[in-house]
Amino acid sequence: MTEDVGVRLECEGPVATVTLCRPDVLNAQTPAMWRALRRFSRDLPGSIRVVVVRGEGRAFSAGLDLSVAQGTGADSFAELVTLSPEQCADRIAEFQTAFTWLHRPDIISVAAVQGHAIGAGFQLALACDLRVLADDAKFSMAEVTLGLVPDLAGTGRLVDLVGYARALEICVTGRRLDATEAHRLGLATVVVPGAELSGAVRDLSSAILAGNRDAVVEIKALLAGAANRSPAEQQRAEREAQARRLRDLAGIGE
Repeated sequence: MTEDVGVRLECEGPVATVTLCRPDVLNAQTPAMWRALRRFSRDLPGSIRVVVVRGEGRAFSAGLDLSVAQGTGADSFAELVTLSPEQCADRIAEFQTAFTWLHRPDIISVAAVQGHAIGAGFQLALACDLRVLADDAKFSMAEVTLGLVPDLAGTGRLVDLVGYARALEICVTGRRLDATEAHRLGLATVVVPGAELSGAVRDLSSAILAGNRDAVVEIKALLAGAANRSPAEQQRAEREAQARRLRDLAGIGE
């Protein structure tokens, strides 16, 4: 589906796979790809529980296609700067939704990362709930090298995972993190040899699918909201979620 713009969606049972398929340019991303990703969110069957995001070839994604930065067409930097600040921000908000749908409460998203995940590629991996890395994976938030900021919903996710100070250092230096460091910092769920990446993602997906769907949804909601709740509020959220599960398991409706 929509492979002509460099990304495709394939669904098999409860698992959907989103594949960046521009291996000749290391899966560099374009606004057309982001619009396709937004459509995938709307088109996703209700039976899907796990979404795997992967890249064809030797890289996950080398980031923004530089033709967007250097060109003069629609969605190029040259076109964006002709917009008012409000219009420009609205356009970027549209781009962000290509990433933020992977936070949806009804799915668990898994990034399968090999090779480079730079800039927009790093932010796409961060948009996923979990990240399985090949041992050759390299992360970099390289926007600063272009005089830009990360703007595809990656900054908050990075702070959540590694804390403010480390996130600041990663973003302002644009340096590369190898798979070992990514794992140590909490950016990787697991690191495996490259030949084992697909199998590790399948095993993780199977483990997720083995759990009761409604329980998994409740657990994700509890954990995703924990940082914004007081301890008392979190405990109340746990109680209310458990009460819902008990009634549902007993076959008692609302």
